[in-house]
Amino acid sequence: MSKAITRTYSRYNRDATALLGALIREARNERKLTAQEVADRAGISRGLLQRIEKGNLKCEIGAVFEVATIVGIKLFDADDTTLTKYLHQTREKLTLLPKSVRKKSKAVHDDF
Repeated sequence: MSKAITRTYSRYNRDATALLGALIREARNERKLTAQEVADRAGISRGLLQRIEKGNLKCEIGAVFEVATIVGIKLFDADDTTLTKYLHQTREKLTLLPKSVRKKSKAVHDDF
C-alpha cells in the first residue's frame, strides 16, 4: 500500500484561508442566507460549505470562489472589465508561444 502524503501549508496560507472562510460566513449571515441556501446555489454540499467557512485548505478553489461570489465578497481589486482585459492579454501571450509548447487538442471524429 502507498503511504498517504501529508501536505504542509505555510502560516500565511492557513491564515489567509481562515480569513476568507470567516469573511464568507460573515457575509452569508449579513445577507440572512442559510448554509443550505448558499450550498444549493453553489451546487455543493452543506458540509463542503462548512469546511470552506472553517478555512479548510483542501476545498476546491472553484467552489470557494463561487461561494465567495454568491455572498458578495469581491475577490480581486478589479472590476469585471479589468479582469476580462487581463485574461485577454494572457491569451494573447499564449498565442505568441510556439505550437510545440501549447497543449495539443485532439480532434474528435464523432461521425457514425
